[in-house]
Amino acid sequence: MQHTATSLRPALTAEQSERAVRALRDALGADVVTLPPEFEGRKHADWSRTPSADPVALIRPRTTEHVAIAMRICHEHGQPVVAQGGLTGLAGGACMLGGEAALSLERMNRIESIDPVGATMTVLAGTPLQTVQEAADEAGFMFPLDLGARGSCTIGGNLATNAGGNRVIRYGMMREQVLDLEAVMADGSVVGGLRRMIKNNTGYDLRNLLIGSEGTLAIITRAVLRLRAKPRAVSTAWCGVPSYDAVTTLLRQSQERLPAGVSAFEVMWPGYYDFVLQRLPELRAPLEGRHAYYVLLESSGADPERQSAAFEEFLSDMLEQGVIADAALASSEADAAAFWAIRDAPGEYPRLIPGRVSFDVSFAISDVGDAAHRCGAKLRERWPNATILIYGHLGDGNLHIVVQEPDWPPTVAPDVQQVVYGVTGEMGGSVSAEHGIGLKKLKVLALSRSPAELAAMRAIKAALDPLNLLNPGKLLPP
Repeated sequence: MQHTATSLRPALTAEQSERAVRALRDALGADVVTLPPEFEGRKHADWSRTPSADPVALIRPRTTEHVAIAMRICHEHGQPVVAQGGLTGLAGGACMLGGEAALSLERMNRIESIDPVGATMTVLAGTPLQTVQEAADEAGFMFPLDLGARGSCTIGGNLATNAGGNRVIRYGMMREQVLDLEAVMADGSVVGGLRRMIKNNTGYDLRNLLIGSEGTLAIITRAVLRLRAKPRAVSTAWCGVPSYDAVTTLLRQSQERLPAGVSAFEVMWPGYYDFVLQRLPELRAPLEGRHAYYVLLESSGADPERQSAAFEEFLSDMLEQGVIADAALASSEADAAAFWAIRDAPGEYPRLIPGRVSFDVSFAISDVGDAAHRCGAKLRERWPNATILIYGHLGDGNLHIVVQEPDWPPTVAPDVQQVVYGVTGEMGGSVSAEHGIGLKKLKVLALSRSPAELAAMRAIKAALDPLNLLNPGKLLPP
């Protein structure tokens, strides 16, 4: 059955889906393909709070060949499929509209090899991020991607959404951590050779095309990951900064002058800082007094003695110049962990600020301060009593904005989104810095993508998945 690449819902009848599921079960067995009565009560939605329908079947392959067989059968029957990893996404990209089969990669969870000479690791897509981090550490390396959901999110999901995290300023997004991919296309064909070299100019880069495609072009099954040298020294400081100009000066100066560079540069506005310290009594204020901005600065390198001295000298110089109003230097890992606990407090949002409307947007670094001010002012004008929390990874222009007002009805969310996304569009920003488009941002994607770009994206989708079987209704607006 032919579908258009922009249709929102799968167009199979119940009888057609039943035939597809029977064929899947006959080919792969009841161990791999389970039916609704058998997986009743299983969670199918991600962390975005987007409603999700139940799948017509749950496919849990153990091998790439299982995935290929499943997709060949689904292609033959026109059965839509949604690939799922750890279900930690925040855009509804793994949720189902109704009528799809869910293909969970949870059983494809294994580190296959580590190459200590080439500093690579080959893993199956269902492997949790934390497992990869720990294996890299045991092998004497570091895998730099780090997210709060590290224990639950999977490498396949990190790739599908091009995950970011706190270390992007030093190591880049997820696409910078990968040398090659193996993936199963919509028709069941397998692409990718698991090559372990950095230089590979052999035509179109399917790896980078699939990274960030949110499961709409193929199902990623394996990856060759880049490992990095493990830092031998980490210097961390909590800084009170008097102005946004001073914040950007601190960023520029730290990138130019610190011998080991900058591994994290997290900026928090006072509203966020005050909120988390008031609501979480286990957190302690690193500095006395109040400041216009708070910066968590981290530098990690290979020479402990040289780095420590250079870091302290740099902070002293910034204090003398007035770029920093005050600073606290972490003298132990416990101190650094206490600083990071303030920045990682969003993990407590479900308990602290239910009913929140959250944004993950990005701007040119020089525009972030103005963007935050404009969003905050417009939100405060409309909702004077709202809690407005602003913070972000300044080194990559990523701004997080969280808004909530007591007793807000759910119907107010679109109005809040209109304010923030309106500013984002006007200033040439991105409506999604690191969580993808999924379902939640379909209506605002055109604020960050031109009609020609959207047309090119639809052409790619139509070429690789002409039946619109892979994650239909996500990423591309109708």
